[in-house]
Amino acid sequence: MVPQRNVSAWRPRVPGVVEVFHAHFTEYAYPLHVHEVWTLLIVDDGAVRYELDRHEHGTPRDTVSLLPPHVPHNGSPATPHGFRKRVLYLDGTHLGDELIGAAVDAPDLRDPLLRRRVSQLHGAFGRPGDELEAAGRLVLVGERLRDHLRRRTGRAAARPRRDPALARALRELLDERVVQGLSLEEAARLLHAHPTHLVRAFSTAYGIAPHQYLMSRRVGRARRLLLRGRTPSEVAAATGFYDQAHLTRHFKKLVGVTPGRYARAVGTR
Repeated sequence: MVPQRNVSAWRPRVPGVVEVFHAHFTEYAYPLHVHEVWTLLIVDDGAVRYELDRHEHGTPRDTVSLLPPHVPHNGSPATPHGFRKRVLYLDGTHLGDELIGAAVDAPDLRDPLLRRRVSQLHGAFGRPGDELEAAGRLVLVGERLRDHLRRRTGRAAARPRRDPALARALRELLDERVVQGLSLEEAARLLHAHPTHLVRAFSTAYGIAPHQYLMSRRVGRARRLLLRGRTPSEVAAATGFYDQAHLTRHFKKLVGVTPGRYARAVGTR
């Protein structure tokens, strides 16, 4: 077998994320090293064997591994065919240093919901124009990670609080910024609320995440413009989408057909 070392890496425009790193290795082994940030790892194929603080661990596909900053670890393939992994390097925005000890004790989390949310988060990071979705998914991932680690320290997880006034304020802000858009960080600053509480309050009140609400509003505007004879490329620019492909992805998800096909059907009976 020819050794494989395929990687891609980038820094998304989402606060709290230092780097997104995807890799496929068959024979490469990491020596002992440390990071200054948190390492959030999922494996899509194969498995990784690693030592953290001189204790051996492994990462089967159904786990999420969280390696804390400043603690030495290594890594090597645990199967003959190597592994495919997706990694997020996170600063202290969502995970504080007080949680390092709990992460050292048990870095591998068996939590199917968390595993799914981390995978969805990677998907959002790979789509330009979906930064609000990525930021919203990140705060929920951070919340669940904190809950896991705090339970290990004997601290109960805080129950989400209903806050209809805050939810309404965010909805009004999104309505004002349908085309311009809004980052979660800016919304939190304008509304004087923590991003996690903001996302939870909105989703609890309306049964939909802030990014889903914003995209629904944009697609609604896009439909009206297409009915008036505007082209999909014109509509994408006029409704706040990153580009025509971004419009097409969300339009098809909500309407069932592409903007081009929708436009061709205008006026037919």
